[in-house]
Amino acid sequence: MNNTVIKSRQLNMPKLGLGTWPMVGEECTRAVLQALEVGYRHVDTAAAYQNEDAVGRALVETDVPREKIHVTSKVWWDKLAPDDMRQSFDNTLRALQSEYVDLFLIHWPGKGCDLARSIETLVSFKEQGRARNIGVANFPLPLLRQVVEGMGAPLAAIQVEYHVTLGQRNLLQFAREHEMALTAYSPLMRNKAHEIPELVRIAEKHGVLPTQVALKWLLDQPNVAAIPKASSRKNQSSNLASFNVQLDDEDRALIATLPKNRRVVSPEYAPQWDPPV
Repeated sequence: MNNTVIKSRQLNMPKLGLGTWPMVGEECTRAVLQALEVGYRHVDTAAAYQNEDAVGRALVETDVPREKIHVTSKVWWDKLAPDDMRQSFDNTLRALQSEYVDLFLIHWPGKGCDLARSIETLVSFKEQGRARNIGVANFPLPLLRQVVEGMGAPLAAIQVEYHVTLGQRNLLQFAREHEMALTAYSPLMRNKAHEIPELVRIAEKHGVLPTQVALKWLLDQPNVAAIPKASSRKNQSSNLASFNVQLDDEDRALIATLPKNRRVVSPEYAPQWDPPV
């Protein structure tokens, strides 16, 4: 199991998780229950997804003990003032029907927020034991460096968009140097993986799916986790089976030739992104 779990600091996070955005309500609860049934032990949610309550229902209804499930959630960028953060975090725990989250992230860097106070509040959640680990999402490298090296925040993870057509080499190197996990969201490029001829060629060579090639490329990398959204049992099982794919040097060399600047998530409130590498 060592190659399917990231263990660093206090983190014990399965490398493959279930992304839940944009599922809500019964669809989300059903998808999470089903994922736990087929073998997932890592679920990603956020206050902004408006589905923490649906995830919480699944956590209560499943036969899998809560302590066996890694749950990540996040606070939205407009709730980073300390009082707002505390209220949002309380709401998250209430919705999840859990006394703690395994990983709690700042979802996006807030414009004009007092970052030092936000990070101090985030750290307090960890000190209270209500967040087993803390981290950030969508922070470019200079800002991440400021938080980790400048402020000394004990971050366990960074979550960013990362896939075969978007490079994150510098961010990943920094994460490894500081014993942090890097969680890749949109790892299948918003369902575009099967349209990439190079992935199709590799998949045909191994008798697997292009999506499985894209996921295995990420999962083979030390400290990297991936959280593809999947609602059907077929897709959830397929993603889980990505661990069985064996990529060779020729496959990796072909993937290396793909452009590394194809970002699929960049809202108007996004920070100034790092140059792709």
